[in-house]
Amino acid sequence: MAAGALLTAVLFHAGAVAFLPGTWLLLYGASVLSGGAASVRVVPLMGACFMAAGTAALVAPGWGAGLLAAGFGGLHVVFGLVIAVKYGG
Repeated sequence: MAAGALLTAVLFHAGAVAFLPGTWLLLYGASVLSGGAASVRVVPLMGACFMAAGTAALVAPGWGAGLLAAGFGGLHVVFGLVIAVKYGG
């Protein structure tokens, strides 16, 4: 979280706000990927998907808001359903 807060402040100050969604998705994905290493297999996969969405948002900054919504909204729902069905919650 500290890295995200620092990078947010730096990017905002530099006027590069178009890169914030990609940065947030990428950092969140990295934390889920590493934190999920001791969890069920699907959790690190979810982290990798967040990192892919973050990478796409950094490559195409105009899509950042949509990818942010799809990432934090859609990926959580999809993977939440998979975890609920396959692992019982």
